[in-house]
Amino acid sequence: MDDQNANPTEFDVIVWGATGFTGKIVVEYLHQTYGNQTDQLTWAIAGRDADKLKAVIDEVGCDKVPCLLADGSDRAALDALVAKTRVVLSTVGPYALYGSLLVAACAASGTHYCDLTGEVQWMRLMIDAHHDEAVRTGAKIVHTCGFDSIPSDLGVHFLQGAIQERLGQPAEQVKYRLVSAAGGVSGGTVASMLNMMDEVAENPQLLTVLADPYALNPLNTVTGQDENEAAAPLYDEVLGQWVGPFVMAGINTRVVRRSHALLGMPYGPGFAYEEGTLIGAGPTGFLKALMASIGTWVGMLLSAMGPTRRLLARFLPKPGEGPDRAKREAGFFEIILHGTTPKGPNSGQIQVRVTGDRDPGYGGTAKMIAEAAVCLARDPLDGPGGILTPAVAMGPELITRLIKNAGLTFEVID
Repeated sequence: MDDQNANPTEFDVIVWGATGFTGKIVVEYLHQTYGNQTDQLTWAIAGRDADKLKAVIDEVGCDKVPCLLADGSDRAALDALVAKTRVVLSTVGPYALYGSLLVAACAASGTHYCDLTGEVQWMRLMIDAHHDEAVRTGAKIVHTCGFDSIPSDLGVHFLQGAIQERLGQPAEQVKYRLVSAAGGVSGGTVASMLNMMDEVAENPQLLTVLADPYALNPLNTVTGQDENEAAAPLYDEVLGQWVGPFVMAGINTRVVRRSHALLGMPYGPGFAYEEGTLIGAGPTGFLKALMASIGTWVGMLLSAMGPTRRLLARFLPKPGEGPDRAKREAGFFEIILHGTTPKGPNSGQIQVRVTGDRDPGYGGTAKMIAEAAVCLARDPLDGPGGILTPAVAMGPELITRLIKNAGLTFEVID
């Protein structure tokens, strides 16, 4: 059993950033699913503004949930905060600007932590700075606990378990295809991406990190043959459709590869993984995929230039903004992962479907990170601490929670 789960603390989970747009949705979900303060979960919300925290409590109706005060730039205050809980759930981004001290405090104290970052350059920084200490203290520090990258990381984990059971060997290649999705663009994600481009402008050496398909792998580990995600259209012969870029691929693929490395490369040293969006079949599908590729390149070019990046920031969603409840609840996502084993007498393939019943960027993401935090706090998780991934830290335990409580499905379809 996880030693941290055995240590007495005042709370199971503290939600850091509860007054933000996504933070409020997380608070609503925890209240609806686990109540105010029960045997299932003891939790609190935290931030630096008492009035805003009280407003969230009043709006959600979780009147028995404590409000804790701390300044995110005050290390002593953060040390005192994380000492009160088994898990800190953070929704405060861009994490490269606001998250480093909190991760440092959790790693030093042995407190588990989860967030929603997709900032590859910051995750690399946290790995280099705090992985060894988190291993020593037992803290499980888990980034990317939202739409990026839980469906990808746990989807691959689920697929590999299913194909191993069916064929007795892992898939050496897995392809992720976003079939369909509906929902609003996350202002927090936009802010993180724009901040990442600002950092690159100030420190061009970060491009080396962002261009490395194995940027999150442990140092000096064997890498496979994967390359950077291609923006050009490609044809998926298995699904019979043209594939265009997927905006989260640059994050998700690196997380999946880190999982594979941390697990000891159980899928083989040549394991290959890539992601894309299903666009359609025939000439029309090709043209749509081509237009999606051109749009991706144009967006990357515009965001790379300071003046146009600042102009884009004026029109794109900002942190604290997002779709209304009706749009969030009408949202959804569907993903298919296709896995192929090495050639041989037991070779074969498998398809897995992963779905969610809320918009990916807000409703679905809020439920995913909330269940990740509860899983870290309450489930008997094996394995050491460190800067981990959802699959390595929680794996099947989190899949079970997501299916039971959060409206996700994981199923073999072929």
